[in-house]
Amino acid sequence: MTITPEHETITHSQQLPSVAPAARPPVADNARNGADNARNDARSETRTAISTDPRLAPPAWQPLGPGRALRRRMLLVLPLNVLAFFWYFGWLLAPGRVGNVLLYALLLLAEVFNAVQALGFWWTCSRERVRRRRPRVRAPGNRGVDQGAGLGRVHRKAAEGVTLVLGVSTDDNTARCVPQPRDAASLLPVALSGQLAVDVLVPVYNEPVDVVEPTLAAAVRMRGAQVHVCLLDDGDNPRMAALASRYGVTYITRPDHRGAKAGNLNHALGRTSAPIVVIFDCDHVPHPEFLEATLGYLDDPGVGFVQTPQYYANASTNEVAGTSWAQQALFFGGIARGKDGLGAMFCCGTNIAFRRTALAEVGGFPEDSLTEDFELSIRMHTRGWRSVYVPEVLASGLGPADMASYTSQQLRWSRGCISAIPAVLAARLPRRLKAQYLLSAGYFLSGWTVLIYMIMPLMRIMFGIQPITAASADQFLLHFAPYFTVALGTVALAGNGSYTFAAFTLQSASFWIGVVSTVRALLRRPGRFVVTPKQGGGHWQPTVVVVPVAVAMLLIAASIYGLARDQGPGMANSVAFAGVHAALLLRGSIPALGWRGRTARTAVARDAPPIAA
Repeated sequence: MTITPEHETITHSQQLPSVAPAARPPVADNARNGADNARNDARSETRTAISTDPRLAPPAWQPLGPGRALRRRMLLVLPLNVLAFFWYFGWLLAPGRVGNVLLYALLLLAEVFNAVQALGFWWTCSRERVRRRRPRVRAPGNRGVDQGAGLGRVHRKAAEGVTLVLGVSTDDNTARCVPQPRDAASLLPVALSGQLAVDVLVPVYNEPVDVVEPTLAAAVRMRGAQVHVCLLDDGDNPRMAALASRYGVTYITRPDHRGAKAGNLNHALGRTSAPIVVIFDCDHVPHPEFLEATLGYLDDPGVGFVQTPQYYANASTNEVAGTSWAQQALFFGGIARGKDGLGAMFCCGTNIAFRRTALAEVGGFPEDSLTEDFELSIRMHTRGWRSVYVPEVLASGLGPADMASYTSQQLRWSRGCISAIPAVLAARLPRRLKAQYLLSAGYFLSGWTVLIYMIMPLMRIMFGIQPITAASADQFLLHFAPYFTVALGTVALAGNGSYTFAAFTLQSASFWIGVVSTVRALLRRPGRFVVTPKQGGGHWQPTVVVVPVAVAMLLIAASIYGLARDQGPGMANSVAFAGVHAALLLRGSIPALGWRGRTARTAVARDAPPIAA
C-alpha cells in the first residue's frame, strides 16, 4: 500500500509485499484456522450469490432495430398523426371555444407542450441509425494528430510539444480535475502486449460487496485490450480494498469526497494514463466482448465517446425494476438509435468508452451538476466531439428495486436535466443538437401537464368553471380521443412492445417529481447527489407515494361530491376524467403500497440516461 502526498490510498495488489509468517503457538494456529474457515464460508456464500446473479444470464432484450424498419414505420404513421393533430387542434382553437380564460390558457399550454414533445419524438425515431460492432483497425489517436507523421496540428499547446491530459491540481487537496501539460507521446497507446491500453473505472460508494464483485470479476476478463481496472471507493470500505486485492485491480480512495461521482472519477483520471477510459457503475457487469464491440469506433479521431445501453437484468424478477426498465427500453431502443442518427446521443453515465483527450479538453466531469453525464455531453458536443451509440446490450445491471429507489433516481435525473436547460440554451451547438438536448431536458417538465389535466375536472366539479365552452362532452371526446390514441400508438410502435401500461401509470404517478424539481431549480435550491440504492427496502413505502395517493383521494372525493348534487352529462364527463386520473395514480402507486406483483429482491440485491425524445 502506498500513501501519496495527498494522503489518498492507491493499492495495487501486485505490489503487496510477501512476508513470511512468524511462528505461532498452537492456540493461535487454531484461532487462525477458525478465521480461515469463516472466510472460506463467506467466500462460498458470495460464490453462491454470484452464481444466481441475474446479471450473469444472457440479456432478454436487445435494442437492435431491423435495419430501417422503425424509420419506415414512423414515416407510415406520420399522415395519421398529422390528421389527428389538425382534427383536435382545429376544433380546440375554433372561435368561441374559450371558457374560463385562465384554464383555457393552461390547457392550451399543456397541449402545445405535449405536441412539441410528440413531434420531437417522431423526428428523433424517424432518424434511426443502426450500428453494428466495429473491430479496431488501428490505435485511436488524438483529434488532429497523424500518428504516422508526428503531432501535426492539434492546438496551440500541442504544437509546442505538449498536449492536455487530465491531471490533479497540486495547490490544495481538492483533487479536482484540471488540465495539466504532459508529454504528448504519453497519450499514444503503450502496452507491453501490443494491445491498446484501457483504464476501466468502477466508482463505488457503500454498495454491498456482492453487488460489486461480479462487476470486477467480469471487468478483468474483458477481451480486446490491455485492461487496467480501478475500483474507486468513496466509502473507504476495507471490504472493498480486500475485494480489489482479490481480483488484482487497483484500489483508489481520496482524501475528501467533493463532487460525488464526478469528483471521484476526476480524481481517478488524474492517476491513470491510458488513452481510452471506460466507465461502469458498480452494479453493471460488462460482457467479455464490450471492448471488441466499441473500441473500433474510436479509431475515428473525431469521436469523443461511445455509449451502449443500460440494461436492467432484474426486470423480470422485480416489479419496480421491470416497470422502470420499460421506460428505459423505450429510450435505449428507438429514441437512442434516432439520437445517434442525428449525432445527438448523450453520455448516460455507465457502459461507456471515452477518449481521454476529449475528457481533458472539456476539463473532465462537471462536479457542480446532479447529472454530470448530461452536462459533460453538452460540453463535448459544443467542442465538436462526436458521439456514437452501439445498440447492443454489452453490460447487465440492476434497476431500482423499490419505489424509494426509483423516486430518488428520478428526482436526481429531473433536477439535473431541468437545471441544465440554461446551459443548453447558452451552448454554441448546431440547431439540431440544441433542439435534441432541449427535448431531452424538457421531458421532465411533462409532470406539469399531468397536473394541469387533473386540475380541469376538479374546477368543473367544484366550481362549475371549465376551459372549453360551447361544446358537449361527446364533441370533446370525438376530437380528443383519436388524437390521444394515435399518440399512444406511436409510442408503442416505437417501443416495439417494450413500453407497458404499468410504465405509463408509473410515469403518471411520478408527475410531482418534475413539478418539485422545476420549483427547486427556479429557486436555485442546492441539490444533493444521491446514489440509487441497489437493494430494495421493502414493499410498504407509503410516504414515497403520498402525493399521488392524496391527489387520487381528492379526485375521488370531488367526484362523489359532484355526483351527489348534479347527475347531468357535463358532470358525468368531468367525473369520468377525474376517475381515469385517479385510477392511473393509484395503479402507479401500487408497488409502494404492499402489493407484490413480482419479487422485490434478487440474489444480489439484498441491500439496495431518462426517457426523452
